[in-house]
Amino acid sequence: MDTFEGKAAVITGGASGMGRAMADHFGAAGARIMIADVEGPAMDAAVAEMNDAGIDAVGVLTDVSSEQDMDELAEAAFSRFGQVNVVCNNAGVGAGGLMHTLTTADWQWVLGVNLWGVIHGIRVFLPHLMDHGDGHIVNTGSVAGHTSYPNIGPYNATKHAVVTISETLYRELEESGSTVGVSVLCPGLVTTNIINSERNRPETLRSPIIPPDPTAEDEERIQMMMAIYEDAVKPPEVAELVYNAVLDNQFYIWTDYVYAESIMQRHEDIQLGRNPSRRAQLIDEDQTVKGPPQAG
Repeated sequence: MDTFEGKAAVITGGASGMGRAMADHFGAAGARIMIADVEGPAMDAAVAEMNDAGIDAVGVLTDVSSEQDMDELAEAAFSRFGQVNVVCNNAGVGAGGLMHTLTTADWQWVLGVNLWGVIHGIRVFLPHLMDHGDGHIVNTGSVAGHTSYPNIGPYNATKHAVVTISETLYRELEESGSTVGVSVLCPGLVTTNIINSERNRPETLRSPIIPPDPTAEDEERIQMMMAIYEDAVKPPEVAELVYNAVLDNQFYIWTDYVYAESIMQRHEDIQLGRNPSRRAQLIDEDQTVKGPPQAG
């Protein structure tokens, strides 16, 4: 792809956060937008705001973990646009907890959205993109797809899977001579609503475990975490990176250098056969890092 003008983009998780920023950015560049989201009111508000800004946008209520919903999303996109060019498999949720405390429902919820959402998105749109050749897929991974921070096992698992799925797809398309592009977005902390993911958790997948009331230490850590998120990378900055990556056919999209050293250390552990190096929580990394690690 060499332009967004006149093209059609489908963005899951498009009602807020990075997905909404992508929708705004792509739409401002002349693309027609279909946002898919599980939050109906937020989706309707986003569509109305984009329409008011002169963007041709529409929303489709979608649970990306549902095979049927994703089939219907693709049908709606083909019916409205005829040809879809950009697919951003962006919807995601975050959940934490020590491995021994996690329930089956915890795993099912996170894998359903973060992993199956991407799988379904590729399944329903990839053949169409390959048929016409003028397209690009962006899968939202994470730095958690290159690291293994404690307390977010299901999230780590899904993001590692998204990275390897994206790499596999890239090689397959390359070997087939396809002109369809692939990118994997690997953000660090971004100011989004992912820390409030529980608001969209289905009742059928609610954890039966009642969490204990937070201690004073827990409350202090929550306040610290919220402050860090407030200073994190902003969604429009991410959208600009994604926009440029699609036009440049760039595979990896990184939002910052905060986690570069941890990623390099993990790769070195693997290469040298060392036991995994100790790491703190994902938010405990030095969020003030502005450049790549220095050699030596």
